[in-house]
Amino acid sequence: MFSDEQDAPPEITNLDPERQRQAKEYARIQRRFTFMDLALGTAFLLAWLLTGWSIQLRDWIRGWTSNPWLAVLVFGAIFGGAFTLLDLPLSYYTGYILPHRFKQSNQDLKGWLVDLGKGLLVSIVLGGLILEVIYYLLRSVQEAWWLWTAGFLLLFNVLLANLAPVLLFPIFYKFTPLAEEDRDLEQRLMGLAKKAGAPVMGVFRFDMSRRTKSANAGLTGLGKTRRIILGDTLLDEFTPDEIETVLAHELGHQANHDIPLGMAVGTGITLGGLFLTSLVLNWGVIAFGFQSTADLAALPLFVICLGIYSLLTSPLNNGFSRWRENLADSYALRLTGNGAAYAAALRRLSDQNLAEADPPAWVEFTLHSHPALSKRIRRAENYPSQ
Repeated sequence: MFSDEQDAPPEITNLDPERQRQAKEYARIQRRFTFMDLALGTAFLLAWLLTGWSIQLRDWIRGWTSNPWLAVLVFGAIFGGAFTLLDLPLSYYTGYILPHRFKQSNQDLKGWLVDLGKGLLVSIVLGGLILEVIYYLLRSVQEAWWLWTAGFLLLFNVLLANLAPVLLFPIFYKFTPLAEEDRDLEQRLMGLAKKAGAPVMGVFRFDMSRRTKSANAGLTGLGKTRRIILGDTLLDEFTPDEIETVLAHELGHQANHDIPLGMAVGTGITLGGLFLTSLVLNWGVIAFGFQSTADLAALPLFVICLGIYSLLTSPLNNGFSRWRENLADSYALRLTGNGAAYAAALRRLSDQNLAEADPPAWVEFTLHSHPALSKRIRRAENYPSQ
């Protein structure tokens, strides 16, 4: 349907040609497995819906409990657990084999399995909470459930943005204050944050190298939980000027109010998806013989509808994200006045993270939340020095 071939772009200064060749191959393989995973998930959902498995499971659960909360929990655990087991070979290949093949992972199998288990536990807790609330709303407010659900998800996302840095991230990473030799960098970054109007509670190092060779940094949390986090791979491989420009980009998102704006746009898009899902569930009651829209047996139809909607709206979401990322780049260049350092940081990120600098146009349009690295690098290279 699509071709990954395109005219060769102008050469980007100082990008490792061999690393970019590997990055293109890595990206192509990842895309193929993404589509395979999508096909597997679709087949799984259709099987549950068309064979009547979901109705049989609902009836089996009702045979030994009349508690709606427990019924949702058990149905969700069996339904989700079945897909997790089915998808495990793909997860293992894309999450463990492929990164090792391209020498991007430092993690042994035991560490990968531990992280997989942690991720599943977090998904069970958060996903179970969301599922319970949605089905409570389906049972209680009925026709208006989609409107109440959108409001709940907005509140949930706000709480998660505040609590994730202190409750969730430490489950996977160890965060420590910067060492004494990095105090100058810490003061420099905190001063930059203050200048951008986004004061932080501190700068922390986290142990990315335990898992990957990739580098990253971020500004996490809201208000009193806001903090700067720097991967040890970034601290060890990047210059202070480069780190400063990477953080300035993250500060751009704060200065441009991208977090609340993104939540507002996301809520609007989610609202549309939930409304369409409510219409589909009403149709499903007739087409598949569900007892009501709150019938647990309709869960596969619920997921299919939201999945298709998410797939169709992903170019819109990604287009919005690329626009905001462009604005954050502009902010970083203005704030630091150091286009050369930012270009160097982006080149280093491209090589170190094995990121495809020049993806095919259709890939960037449909799948990428950031503009192509090649465009960002050239823009930074052309920014006048101050």
